[in-house]
Amino acid sequence: MANDNPLILCIDDDADFTDSVRLVLENNGYAMEEAGSAEEGLRIYKKRKPDAILVDLMMEEVDAGVNFVKEVRALGAAPPVFMLSSVGDDLAASTDYTALGLDGVLQKPVSPERLLKTLGRKVKATRGEADKNRV
Repeated sequence: MANDNPLILCIDDDADFTDSVRLVLENNGYAMEEAGSAEEGLRIYKKRKPDAILVDLMMEEVDAGVNFVKEVRALGAAPPVFMLSSVGDDLAASTDYTALGLDGVLQKPVSPERLLKTLGRKVKATRGEADKNRV
């Protein structure tokens, strides 16, 4: 990575949404890569190894987001992954999202405050563990 800003991969087929997320993240010390499909997201993940991932539940296929998470976890990857969904609160209440390999579910549209708080906590913890493992 060219700088030390945490890199967030945002996978969503709604360009307006990814533009708004980019604005929030980049104005608050993060770098962002975006993908419009799960397949593109997987290619970017393998190349860039982001600090966290935001992935939409429904894109080109109904369960594209869930399948993406399964593929990333199958690679042995451990970045925090958050599912984005217009039914996020209902999904979080009715589903064991950890069984899906997720670190959380965020309701769309997600407030900038909630997004930053959620990412800040997880990215900081993940980076702290990575730094300990390098010692």
